[in-house]
Amino acid sequence: MGIVLTRLDERLIHGQVVLGWGSQLRPDRYLVVDDELTASDWEQELYRLGAGDTEVVFATVAEARGRLAEWRESSLRSVLLVRDVGTLGKLGAGGLLRGQPVNLGGLHHGSGRRQVLSYLHLSEDDLAELVSLEGEGAQVWAQDLPDAPKVPLRSFMGG
Repeated sequence: MGIVLTRLDERLIHGQVVLGWGSQLRPDRYLVVDDELTASDWEQELYRLGAGDTEVVFATVAEARGRLAEWRESSLRSVLLVRDVGTLGKLGAGGLLRGQPVNLGGLHHGSGRRQVLSYLHLSEDDLAELVSLEGEGAQVWAQDLPDAPKVPLRSFMGG
């Protein structure tokens, strides 16, 4: 089964992910790739509470890059989560996400970001990073909930 969803969502583990995506994908675990969270036991515990009975693994970008192949080949169904485009770009650099679908979920308003979809705000640097990932073979699209239409990256590049 391996990684059934790679998702960028600044809230990481929350209702949309656990109830929306989780109820359809039925993951055995959440793989949270975030350098800062790996150093904070109390924050990790908060995310674990939000995941209910589903296992949560926290990894730095470097650890995740070293374990991607293992996670993809695992019999465990996993949802891989990152909270920002920079982390996603570091994770996939050099084509490590080649052939993999990458879902852009919630990223809200922030400095230098513009709204490209109701749930997605990106800066020009974010867009360039996502184009680079796609250029290295990742399949990038936006979709907030499983039943919502998939929006290809190229469709919101010009706005």
